[in-house]
Amino acid sequence: MENLRIWITTTLLLTATSLCLRAQEHQFPPRVHFSGLVNGFTPITTGASPWELRGVWSLMLDKQSSTATFSATLTMELSEFGQTVTTVNAVQRAQHAHRITMTTNTVVYNPTDCPPAPPQTPPYTALIELTGTANIEANGSPAPFGSSPLQVCIAGGTNTEFSNVTLVFAESSGAAGHFGPQAIHGVGRRAEKQHNQKSEWARQLMKEFAASGS
Repeated sequence: MENLRIWITTTLLLTATSLCLRAQEHQFPPRVHFSGLVNGFTPITTGASPWELRGVWSLMLDKQSSTATFSATLTMELSEFGQTVTTVNAVQRAQHAHRITMTTNTVVYNPTDCPPAPPQTPPYTALIELTGTANIEANGSPAPFGSSPLQVCIAGGTNTEFSNVTLVFAESSGAAGHFGPQAIHGVGRRAEKQHNQKSEWARQLMKEFAASGS
C-alpha cells in the first residue's frame, strides 16, 4: 500500500511538472505580431537642437522558424528647442524619413542586457530581445551611413505585458552617429496572434494534450 501511495504521488508530480513546462513553452503562440509607436530625441551633438524621432514600428515573431522580422518607419527633424523664430516659421528643420528593417534568428526571451526604464520612471521587465543587422533607408534610398547592428527590446509591467520598446544601435556604427547611441524609446500598442494560425495553434495544443494521456 505504501509503494502504491508513493507511485501515485510521484506520477501526479511528474504530470503537474510536464503540464507546467508545456504551459511555459506556449507562453507565446507560434506567430505573434507586435506593433506600436516611436517617440524620442537624440542627444545634442552639434548646433543647439536635438533631433526628434517619431513613427511606427512592427515586429513579426515566428517561433516555428525561430525568426523575427522588425521594421520601423520614422520621421526625423530638428526640434524647435534652440531654433530661431525665423527658422521655425520657415519650417527649415531638415525633415527627412527613415525606414529600418531587420530579419534575425537571434531572439532571446527574458533577456538581462536590455536598457532599463529611465531613472525616476516606474520599472519594467524586458521580455523579448532581438539582435541583428538592420538595413536603413533615408528618404527611400540606402542611408549614407549604411547598415548597422541593432538591438530591439520589448518590455512591460504588471498590467500591460508589452508596453515598451527600445532601439539601440551599436555605439561605433554610422547609425549611432546619426540617431545617437542612446536607447530610442517607444510604446507597444498591440500584440496579436496571427488569425490564420489560431486553428493550427489550437490543434497542436489538443494533440499534445491527447499525447499526455490526460
